[in-house]
Amino acid sequence: MDNFDKKFYLVREDVLPEAMKKTLEVKEMLDRGKAESIADAVLKVDLSRSAFYKYRDTVFPFSTIQKEKIISLFFHLEDRSGTLSNLLSVVAGSGCNVLTIHQTIPLQGRANVTLSLNTSNIITKLDDLLTELRKLEFVEKVEVLGTGA
Repeated sequence: MDNFDKKFYLVREDVLPEAMKKTLEVKEMLDRGKAESIADAVLKVDLSRSAFYKYRDTVFPFSTIQKEKIISLFFHLEDRSGTLSNLLSVVAGSGCNVLTIHQTIPLQGRANVTLSLNTSNIITKLDDLLTELRKLEFVEKVEVLGTGA
């Protein structure tokens, strides 16, 4: 299953399974240097290493997206003249720098575009940028595919 088939959700902490919460604790301990190794951290929070490895690449605090410098966005667009140009204008106006662009060949009046953005100079909140992009009349869908350092 590639990233286009995956969906992302924002979920309140109180409904997460205990193993996911503990995985987040382990990741935070490792990031802050409060544990010397994964084995040490999972022992401290009473989590099996297999559970940690199962969830480590799939559960993140929402604030992580805002701290990261690179974000990948997926768009489903109407195929009209100037749509990509208008989309890129909004992105540039937010202070983001476009690192990569991938656009599919339009089929049945629709095209998919994936953008990787450097957000280190963003002048607005990421949520506000996503809201603005979703409001564009030619944008049918915007999804956050992932983030990276």
